[in-house]
Amino acid sequence: MNTTEPLKTAHKKLNELQSTAISGNDISSSCLYVSALTVMYAGQYAWLSLLVVALVLFLFRKIYVEVVGALPLNGGAYNVLLNTSTKRIASIAATLTVLSYMATAVISASEAMHYLSNLLPWLNVVIATVVVLGIFTYLTISGIGESANVAVVIFLIHLVSLSLLVIAGVWFIATHDFETLHLNWSMPLKSGGVITALFLGFSAAMLGISGFESSANFVEEQEQGVFSKTLRNMWGIVSFFNPVLALIIIFVLPLSTVGAHETSLLAYLGEMTGGKWLAYLIAVDAVLVLCGAVLTSFVGVSGLVNRMTLDRILPNFFLKQNKKGAYYRIAVAFLILCVSVLFVTKGDLTSLAGVYTFSFLSVMALFGIGNLLLKIKRRKLPRPVRASIFSVVVAVSFIVIAFYGNILLNSNAFFTFLKYLFPALLLVIIMLNRTVLIKAVIEILENMYNPFRKFAVINNRKLHRLHRRINEQEFVFFTKKDNVAILNKVMQYVEDNETTRKLKIVNVMKEGENNEELKVDLRVLDRAYPDIDIDFVEIYGEFTPDLIEKLSKEWNIPKNFMFIASPSNRFSYRVADLGGVRLIM
Repeated sequence: MNTTEPLKTAHKKLNELQSTAISGNDISSSCLYVSALTVMYAGQYAWLSLLVVALVLFLFRKIYVEVVGALPLNGGAYNVLLNTSTKRIASIAATLTVLSYMATAVISASEAMHYLSNLLPWLNVVIATVVVLGIFTYLTISGIGESANVAVVIFLIHLVSLSLLVIAGVWFIATHDFETLHLNWSMPLKSGGVITALFLGFSAAMLGISGFESSANFVEEQEQGVFSKTLRNMWGIVSFFNPVLALIIIFVLPLSTVGAHETSLLAYLGEMTGGKWLAYLIAVDAVLVLCGAVLTSFVGVSGLVNRMTLDRILPNFFLKQNKKGAYYRIAVAFLILCVSVLFVTKGDLTSLAGVYTFSFLSVMALFGIGNLLLKIKRRKLPRPVRASIFSVVVAVSFIVIAFYGNILLNSNAFFTFLKYLFPALLLVIIMLNRTVLIKAVIEILENMYNPFRKFAVINNRKLHRLHRRINEQEFVFFTKKDNVAILNKVMQYVEDNETTRKLKIVNVMKEGENNEELKVDLRVLDRAYPDIDIDFVEIYGEFTPDLIEKLSKEWNIPKNFMFIASPSNRFSYRVADLGGVRLIM
């Protein structure tokens, strides 16, 4: 069996509640801190900033559904950019997504243990954080089903807790006068005018939708039609709870006290409106839902890294599966990354907040750009809905505004983000250009002096074998008797993006048809691209997923190394039915 195509293990796919819970724990955990952040910058207008965030999220719902409906594969922003631009650009989106997940996992686990230390003062936060990361690594290795069941329990407890807090807040407001509201409404804004306050509040509040992008990274694990429902559910939760909780805070708590209770504001609000029992419940809920956000990171990164590995951006080492179909090496590697970052920062995760903020916003912006590229380059590709170009531009513009606003709020965090980004990009660049680097090492070894000749000869042979093995991987393009201009673009794409010297061009034809003109064009291309060996194959029959499966096994070529041009609306199958066949035109 070819090591580039992993063993597929059948497992039950996620239903609407399970999928919503996995992503929803991340995005709904924002309720614990985003209200405090927004109130600090927007004051009594915080609820308006949060409503604007809800509007932006509403625009992104259709953007995500269009892209994933057209390309229902794991990978999120990476997936859409891989199919509409180059592998290098897609790799940037993937790197940003992994950084976002890493920061989310470490910060969420640490914050959960800080909440728990308030209930258990003897707790060592750093050690407890490592234990939490280890527990969710085990859950991820146990399989997506087990992880989803844990996520559902946490999610339902969180929704009940927030609902009780809202009910207690509304009851408190109904049974007390509005003196606190009048006091808060008359307070001068710390950040200047109303527009500035709304702008800074909106920028801070955009952190409240982190996790919305996660569902797209494991869409292949979800049942048919579930993805769009998860987006609807997540949008409804944050659009209701975040503005409502901000309003309750303005009615109940003097704004001057918000800063002193920033890290546990909702627990303090619960104590003021419902008593100690509600404060305790919110604290326990915070521990659970923040742990749920850790699980979201592990599930999301597993789907993304698996897709990157299949596309040969990362080593095939990560494709090993256990009996439950989980990519356990990805989970363990992610655990090692998170724990190392935790110890490097010595538990002081302030710097990681910048990585979390800017990487998440960058991923959202790149997904919107990917949607625009999909409209331009894949116009004929079928999709369930289409977001208007105007709405996409508006949504991406809001993300850019939030990005700039967060630079103004904390410029040091932005530079910290760059410090993490550049080494990560360097690693991906090395993987994408590994054949060039291998050639460079070969040249160095070939020019070494005689005392090292034996060493050079031995290693030179090993590197040559490695280089040949990479370039011997054969790729396939299914042509519909395309003209020479289109075939030339295919050759250019393969030459620029893939490390191979072999390309099969396959035409599935009917009895009585002939390919004489196509053969003439291919002879021209064969001379134009001497470094790529073109093998033309004629097959009589119908172009179906079964035929692709048969050819993949017969030729020992993984389906993700097979390409087609964008199908028209008359094409009988969805792209997802083709088992990973990629679009390059």
